[in-house]
Amino acid sequence: MSKVEGVRSTLQDSQLVARFQRRCGLFPAPEEGPRENGVDPAEGAARDPGAGHLPVANGKGVRGPANGLRRPTAPQAYTQKYIVKNYFYYYLFRFSAALGEEVFYITFLPFTHWNIDPYLSRRLIIIWVLVMYVGQVAKDILKWPRPFSPPAVILEKRIVAEYGMPSTHAMAATAISFTFLISTMDRYEYPFVLGLMVAVAFSTLVCLSRLYTGMHTALDVVGGVLITALLIALTYPAWTLIDHLDSASPLFPVCVIIVLFFLCYNYPVSDYYSPTRADTTTILAVGAGVVIGCWLNHFFQLVSKPTESLPVIQSIPLLTTDVLVLGLTKFTVGIVLILLVRQLVQNLSLQVLYSWFRVVIRNKEARRRLEIEVPYKFVTYTSVGICATTFVPMLHRFLGLL
Repeated sequence: MSKVEGVRSTLQDSQLVARFQRRCGLFPAPEEGPRENGVDPAEGAARDPGAGHLPVANGKGVRGPANGLRRPTAPQAYTQKYIVKNYFYYYLFRFSAALGEEVFYITFLPFTHWNIDPYLSRRLIIIWVLVMYVGQVAKDILKWPRPFSPPAVILEKRIVAEYGMPSTHAMAATAISFTFLISTMDRYEYPFVLGLMVAVAFSTLVCLSRLYTGMHTALDVVGGVLITALLIALTYPAWTLIDHLDSASPLFPVCVIIVLFFLCYNYPVSDYYSPTRADTTTILAVGAGVVIGCWLNHFFQLVSKPTESLPVIQSIPLLTTDVLVLGLTKFTVGIVLILLVRQLVQNLSLQVLYSWFRVVIRNKEARRRLEIEVPYKFVTYTSVGICATTFVPMLHRFLGLL
């Protein structure tokens, strides 16, 4: 075995993940025999306080075949119990894991657009979309398994069916934190070292959370960080171009929709259904909506531009009570409108697609069909992106929230 293969084998070892979990006070509970798939997790927790419930395959862990590279069938639902002996690390890393999930994206990115700097948020979103697409596609091409359980404890049920390499949590956290740092250091006055420390701390916590939750090997995390660093380095010369996408030709929105929808519809086919394609479609659709929304703002002059030319060096405003209340009000108004648009467009698009393909209404399994899942997700979240960048700022101006 070569030195490179030895390093890869070490970083990909599930035992390394398990050792990290044990050092942080997370242990698998003693087995009491397999439970039935229909057991209510809350009922089990009541019988065994301090135990969590999570899925593994057949009670023996989520395993691949002998070569360890592919899983031909989806993991089956099964409950695994765990014991937490250090709740500081437990809550720290569960919170850190949330910083790489949808709940963070739908709060931080819109808040940045409405309250800090639309140009900054546009850069963040475009780089985030690029990084996430590369990461998601790489997972379904490489098809490397997640850590085996046992020995690792798996804490997240929803994405256990996805492949592991690279960690898109690590990629997104690294992309957002360092894109934010690079984009603000020439626009705002603040100590660069402080900003660098925050970026490193943010991305490190998210990366370590993937080991603690048992969702990725160390190789997945390191690979995700390195891929993101490469993508940032390659795209950085084009970041200035991103600032001028809103002044592109009238055909630009059409090209964006066609290209991104094509990428979603031709997403790599997996061995079994996982939420990867749906999540990727959501991400690309949001990116399409944001770019189109910014283009609409410029073309129809819906939102006024700052009079200063970019870049603008300015001081970070003081966080007063009035500023905080205004920011939270704008965020609340925007999120409510986005949720209303999301629900309305999702229902309408599903009804149209169900009628077109003659599918029984409210058939949730039908949503997983390629010809239904991709169009309804794409239309819904493109509308959300347009709403967030165009209609929400217009509503803020109408209500006097400036």
